[in-house]
Amino acid sequence: MRTARFTLDPAFTVGEVNPRLFGSFVEHLGRCVYTGIFEPGHPAADEDGIRTDVLDLVRELGVTAIRYPGGNFVSGYKWEDSVGPVEDRPRRLDLAWRTTESNRFGLSEYIAFLKKVGPQAEPMMAVNLGTRGVAEALELQEYANHPSGTALSDLRAEHGDKDPFGIRLWCLGNEMDGPWQTGHKTAEEYGRLAAETARAMRQIDPDLELVACGSSGQSMETFAAWEATVLQETYDLVDHISLHAYYEPHDGDVDSFLASAVDMESFIENVVATCDHVGARLKSKKKINLSFDEWNVWYMAKTQAEVSALDWPEAPRLLEDNYSVTDAVVFGSLLIALLRHADRVTVACLAQLVNVIAPIMTEPGGPAWRQTTFFPFAQASAYGRGEVLDVRVDSPTYETKRYGEADLLHATAVRAEDGSVTVFAVNRSRTESLPLEVALNGLGIGEVVEHSALADADPDARNTLAEPERVVPHAVDGTVLDEGGLRATLEPLSWNVIRLR
Repeated sequence: MRTARFTLDPAFTVGEVNPRLFGSFVEHLGRCVYTGIFEPGHPAADEDGIRTDVLDLVRELGVTAIRYPGGNFVSGYKWEDSVGPVEDRPRRLDLAWRTTESNRFGLSEYIAFLKKVGPQAEPMMAVNLGTRGVAEALELQEYANHPSGTALSDLRAEHGDKDPFGIRLWCLGNEMDGPWQTGHKTAEEYGRLAAETARAMRQIDPDLELVACGSSGQSMETFAAWEATVLQETYDLVDHISLHAYYEPHDGDVDSFLASAVDMESFIENVVATCDHVGARLKSKKKINLSFDEWNVWYMAKTQAEVSALDWPEAPRLLEDNYSVTDAVVFGSLLIALLRHADRVTVACLAQLVNVIAPIMTEPGGPAWRQTTFFPFAQASAYGRGEVLDVRVDSPTYETKRYGEADLLHATAVRAEDGSVTVFAVNRSRTESLPLEVALNGLGIGEVVEHSALADADPDARNTLAEPERVVPHAVDGTVLDEGGLRATLEPLSWNVIRLR
């Protein structure tokens, strides 16, 4: 196998990593909330019904901003149903997932959960622009954020939350370009509604950060035209536009699946180009940043049949994908794609946090455990803080059906404030190790702290209730520094973290 190479130099950087890049997503879908993070009566539940075993794993995962309450769920969401005495909250049909929502876990419980996770866990609240509009968004904002002295802020205090929630980051609806969305709108309709909502919310608080809905995927027929139309209406009123992308193998094409980040990077770059085109046309110096607030590996092909078969149950098992080593390598590559664009992707939310296409799984009344995808996220969150260095690989390539020629090496590197550097790298070859050489210019690096890899002789190996620690990262020997720089060997089909100082 030909050696893959790249050079790291502190003079060539991409940008600072925003901590929000390591966000996640809690939707009222399946068992994400009920028997996921919230299960009163569980042996590990605290006085508020939050599973402390899950809390421990969420902290270990290192998530920051947590988007709530959807997702498709939000387009039929009545926020008033989720506040006040639990016994008075109504049960509602959720059209998005053909289930029944009890509202036992609501807005106050969400904020309390974030506080238990820790100060790094920032609320990211979505408003319903599907079946509702400006008035309801303003009412939610007043209830959540106004200190006191109005009907809704005083109602919050009556409900037991004297202090305002201080929500700074708001999503103006969800996937409004999608025909599956309750209250789906054209770009013109949504753009006007988003602008009106943003303008009104800023009358209360001009310093909010607002996310407009972008395309639900690069494959949407309206892609790019949607962003251009929406931003024409909202450019001066919003801070971010959203991107959503999920990946799975099609027709058994694993090689293309492993190159999924090629599509993700293309998606990011095309949205950036569209944003900047609109900005140029408006003669604005402002830059719109990207909120990649739904991303993951998701075996979507089986989801429609699962949902169609439901008859309005409460918190059924839905979208509980069990991730393999192959999935984790693709997942790690998606993380690398986000880091490689940290100059414009300033928010990203792994969808979702628990049970539903999630890194953390639970059994009702039983244990919680880490999926294979848990480890790349936790390592990236722990060691991917700082300045992203510009990585341009010289790599052997391979052919894929979906994306053409792709590099076998996918990599990035982050330099921390203390001068240490972490290289994140994926070897996409399913059969061969990949020699790697990295030239280190002007970085003052003196030693390899560790090289860990997530890989397995069985690419389908996964963690389960029966074997919760079947797959974990392992130490890699033989990674060295010499006069030529860093030398390492990446195992076949592997996610690698190489820490240097």
